[in-house]
Amino acid sequence: MSPIDGTQGKQNNTIVAWLIVCTAMVAAMMLIGAITRLTESGLSMVEWRPLIGTLPPISTSEWERIFALYRETSEYRLENAGMTLDAFKTIFWWEYIHRLWGRLIGAAFGIPLIWFLLRGLVPQWLKPHLILLFILGGLQGVIGWWMVKSGFVDRHDVSQYRLAVHLSVAFVILGYMIWLIGDLLDQTAHRARAPIWLSRLLAGYVVLVFITLISGGLVAGLGAGFDYNSWPLQAGALIPSGLFDTDPVWRAAFEDILTVQFNHRMLAYASVITAIAAYLSGRSAIGPGPRIRYLKALALAAVLQLTLGVTTLLSVVAIPLAVLHQAGAILLFCCAVLAYRAHRT
Repeated sequence: MSPIDGTQGKQNNTIVAWLIVCTAMVAAMMLIGAITRLTESGLSMVEWRPLIGTLPPISTSEWERIFALYRETSEYRLENAGMTLDAFKTIFWWEYIHRLWGRLIGAAFGIPLIWFLLRGLVPQWLKPHLILLFILGGLQGVIGWWMVKSGFVDRHDVSQYRLAVHLSVAFVILGYMIWLIGDLLDQTAHRARAPIWLSRLLAGYVVLVFITLISGGLVAGLGAGFDYNSWPLQAGALIPSGLFDTDPVWRAAFEDILTVQFNHRMLAYASVITAIAAYLSGRSAIGPGPRIRYLKALALAAVLQLTLGVTTLLSVVAIPLAVLHQAGAILLFCCAVLAYRAHRT
């Protein structure tokens, strides 16, 4: 290896380590967001001050001021009327941590990025990707506030549509970062080619998992996990009556609790069946080796996620299980992206 190659390798390792840290922070942010949602803390901060809102309330007068703002929201009037200041502080802190962690991600990504660019440490092909990631991160902050604002008027929670958008962008950012890390680690020009049918299957599987995750966002947004808490039957049947019973019919997939939960169940089943099929067929097609481990991990992650989903449902959305279910979603999505990347043609 030449000195230039060695220097470039060290620079790449530094960037990889930085991206891994940022990716872990994004995953942690998604878990903090889940806790914020599950504890119904997301509407506790009425103000959005992205530049000067880093410090929490310190004085009693400041606590009273922000509590007064919260008492003007529809969530307080419809659900939390009579809440004490101490109870308000409990929900406030989770939303505060959620927003502060977002700012920390911005700093952890943006400041090193500027330094890397100024020092010329970023490969030319990587520059536009990192800049786009930074823009997506800023956009996600705006989307988060857009989502929160939907809960301030005539309702006690945020719009499930906006929640699904917020969640989808989070997974896009996570998947993008994982892919770039893989590109930096895998500089091999000649790698074994996977059968094209397997590559296409895994590409479709990433889409399937993504849709399943977004359907989970609709479940969370509607609070659909608090209803029909039985399995494998739903409302006493495998295929309950009343599905898609709205006018127009398409709205049921987004607004009817029975239909939204049913769709999420079916998508989860499809995710598990497809993951197991990909592993079994891939094992016979490409044989043993490092790449088959990706398919094995994918199948195990899918089964684990279904198990967590069922236990969360049966527990009537116990918060620890629900957070683990979110963690399982992150794991499954990462496995899907990595499995496709390892077998792409």
